[in-house]
Amino acid sequence: QVQLVESGGGLVQPGGSLRLSCAASGSIASINAMGWYRQAPGKQRELVVVITRDGSTNYANAVKGRFTISRDNAKNTVWLQMNSLKPEDTAVYYCNALIRAYGLGNRDYWGQGTQVTVSS
Repeated sequence: QVQLVESGGGLVQPGGSLRLSCAASGSIASINAMGWYRQAPGKQRELVVVITRDGSTNYANAVKGRFTISRDNAKNTVWLQMNSLKPEDTAVYYCNALIRAYGLGNRDYWGQGTQVTVSS
């Protein structure tokens, strides 16, 4: 059984910052890419950023220069530092990871989602 547990969402004023974290646990053999997606009301889920095991990143244009992803392979944890937040960043943020569990092949896993609201 593999789980992704997120934390760190909340309400913040425009221009503020939040830091999300996501920890993977369970029968994990290896973790490849990890990343964050978001889904705003009435919109499709979209990629925010992804990071490979060796640290290569791919950011959505909307968050470049404001958001930073980091990862600790030893702790199976990924963080998303969000600065200069805008109202349009309001969404449910989901952690995603491509994980090879013991006895299983590679599979996508998702966290439960954490709400980020940017409002004055």
